[in-house]
Parts: sequence; C-alpha cells; structure tokens
Amino acid sequence: MRKNFRTCAAVLFACVATLAASTPNAQGFPNRPITIVVVVGPGSAADTVPRILSEKVGALLGQPVIVLNKPGGSTMIGNEYVYRAAPDGYTLLGTTTGMIIAASAAKNIAYDTSRFASVTVMTRSPLALAANLGFPPRNIAELIQYAKANPNKVNYGSLGVTSSHRLTAEKLKLEAGIDMVHIPYNSSSAAHADLLGGRIQIMFDNLASLLPMFKSGRMRPLAVTSPKRSPQLPDVPTLAESGLNDFESFAMFGIAAPPGTPKDIIARLNAAFVEALAMPEIRQRLIDSSFEVIGNSPDAADAYLRKELASWGAIVKAANVQIE
Repeated sequence: MRKNFRTCAAVLFACVATLAASTPNAQGFPNRPITIVVVVGPGSAADTVPRILSEKVGALLGQPVIVLNKPGGSTMIGNEYVYRAAPDGYTLLGTTTGMIIAASAAKNIAYDTSRFASVTVMTRSPLALAANLGFPPRNIAELIQYAKANPNKVNYGSLGVTSSHRLTAEKLKLEAGIDMVHIPYNSSSAAHADLLGGRIQIMFDNLASLLPMFKSGRMRPLAVTSPKRSPQLPDVPTLAESGLNDFESFAMFGIAAPPGTPKDIIARLNAAFVEALAMPEIRQRLIDSSFEVIGNSPDAADAYLRKELASWGAIVKAANVQIE
C-alpha cells in the first residue's frame, strides 16, 4: 500500500513539474527573437510604427524584434495567424483599426477579436483627405457639390474593405449624402501611385503617410479628421470646420498577443513598449510624423479596444459594409 502511495505521489509530482515547465512565464522571457506580425504591406503607418519601435524594444528585452508582413484577407490573415499562435509572448500582433472593423463586417470570422491579450496602444493618427492635383474640387464643400453632380464618378482609394480609410470615406458619404466608388489596395504606396496617376481622385490615409506628398506639392490636402487642425498642416481645415459637425476619425496602432498569454509576460512586454515610446528621440520622431503617442497599460488598451469595437461597429452597420 505504501509502495503504491509513493508511486502515485511520484507520478503526480512529475505531472505537476511537467505542467509547470510547459506553462509560459516571464522568468527568463524572452530567450529568443520576438515577431510582430503586421497585417498590411510595407510603407503604411501600420507598418512604420512597429518598425520605428522594434530596435529599441528589442534592446530593452535583450532579443531581436522582427517585423513580419502578412497582408490580405481584410487584415484577417495576419490576425488569425497570431490568434492561433502559442501564447508565449514570442508572436505579437500589430493591431489596427482594420482589425476592429473586420470584427463587425466579416460574416465568417475565424477568431474572437475581443479575446486578444492587449499589450498597449502605441499611437493613433488622424487621417487626411488627399486629392489628385487634376481633381477640380479644392475643398470639402466643392467635393460634396461635385460628387452630387457626378454620382459614382468619384473613385476613392483605401487600404482594404475594413480599413479606417474606407470606413472614414463611408462615414463621409453618409453624412454628406453622396455616392463614391471604393477602390481597395494592399498598401499605401500602391494607392498613392494610383492617386498620383489619376486612377482614383481622392483618398483618406493616415496623415503620417500623406505628409511627404503634401509637403512636396504632389497631392492636395482637402481636410484632416482630427478635432483640431494639425500643427503640420495649419492651413488645412478639419472636416468639422468644413461643415460636417463633430466629424473625427483616427487610425489606431497597438500591440496584442494571442489569447491566454500570461499576464506577467504581457506586463514585461508592456514595460518595454511604453519605455521605448517615452524615449525622447522616438517620441519626437512619432510626433513629427503626426502620430499621437499613447503607450497605455494593458487594461487601458483593452478598454480602448472595447470602445473602438462599439463605435466602428455602428458605422459598419450604418454603411452596410460586409465581408463575405
């Protein structure tokens, strides 16, 4: 009897030890490179922000931080890839407003957006409405007048069906009572090329991505989506100033981990990202590019996610945006 007890105790101890060894925790984390999956192609703000931070975060954690682009599927390919990754802190998601919009717009989504483990919201960026130089309207009032006189003759670009660029244009259509044709792209660079070439006439994009085009005079800014004018474009009115009361829109850029990632690992990652965001050279670089630096706690990032899911979901419903 005593022998059987000792045998059972030994087996139980071995099982507990194995379980403890296989459960990720922050002790010794990280001991290999970390990957941030970005759900759009290179060149867009969603790609730029993680790349700006990756070297500093890697130095703070003592391991390389690699940015991996997985565009397509209205952000859902990259989102699902991270959702199903091991919850050990080594595979992270560069979260975007597109991820939040897809949660409401997709009919058959293979993951639960609300279950991602938030690390932090790194930044958010107002959008700007850019126009091809040959496009007749010079401001929002003229754009609305032109679109009403030429229904479905204005093509607007975006970074996909569920991007903040597309939903902001849909919000403009709803509030102004106009019709325009949506042309989706996988990257800002491809959309910008067609805007410069005249295939599309206008496009909402993150102000950070459009600033070089505005500064060089290659595109015309019609308005910005922030509540106040941008310091980088003090002569460009807001949409609210242009007659669309209380109109504002921001693109969010955060970091999340797969569901079930231990809280101590989340805390370790959060500390590194927040410290990197607070570095004067990083902070100033982001501000100069028109990003609002946030760097909040995991709990605050979760609350932000829930709020965004509700607000963007309302626009998705009103505009009847759907992904089959």
